Amino acid sequence: MAERTVVCDLDGVVYVGDQAIPGSRDALMRIGRSARVVFCTNNSFRRREDVADKIRAVVGYPAAEDQVFTSAMAAARLAVGSSGVLVVGGPGVVEALGLRSIPVVEDRHGCDAVVVGLDLHLTYEKLSEATLAVRAGARLIATNHDATFPTPEGLKPGGGAIAAAIETATGVKAQVAGKPHSAMHELLAEEIGGGEVWMVGDRADTDLAMARAAGWLGALVRTGVPREGRDAPDLDVADLAAFADALDQRR
Repeated sequence: MAERTVVCDLDGVVYVGDQAIPGSRDALMRIGRSARVVFCTNNSFRRREDVADKIRAVVGYPAAEDQVFTSAMAAARLAVGSSGVLVVGGPGVVEALGLRSIPVVEDRHGCDAVVVGLDLHLTYEKLSEATLAVRAGARLIATNHDATFPTPEGLKPGGGAIAAAIETATGVKAQVAGKPHSAMHELLAEEIGGGEVWMVGDRADTDLAMARAAGWLGALVRTGVPREGRDAPDLDVADLAAFADALDQRR
């Protein structure tokens, strides 16, 4: 039997904020008995190691750093060749750029690209520097276009909302790296190789759309932000535990 891989979204699927979704640890352990488990998130703020730490601390699943793939990593893939990148985002973006030896600059001078993601310390000055850089000809790369992300308090502005502000101020559309765009599924495909692949997420417009673009199977769970899209899921289930049940039945 060909190797099976399950690509699992995080926010709204495994946890919401700092709260594990009930049953997610057991579901991941069961999935891991018949498949390789990797995690794919459009949230670019955290470093890869920090994401794995959060999965272990919040969910109790023994995630390893090399199981985690973020939109920051996909954005860095797009930024290869840049002589200087201005970052509006978190440490995850800075780390991903550094791993590809792409210089990060502190302001628009010497910048030929701007990478924008979720920035929990966003200021007007950062938006201004990014706007001026793009208006001067720098490439605009967005880690993702998700307008929101789920938290226990409700939906908060996501990296896409920040990118939209710069797009509006410059009239330039960003090149988007995260799900469902090609930079993310190409990054994952390089790691996964062949075999059966499932993408499990809570957004049809990102998770299922990427599954279709990559030729994978898609499962939609209803625990996060159940955004609809043009792509129908191969499985439509209540949560990750129900997906694990369905996968067991297909073994």
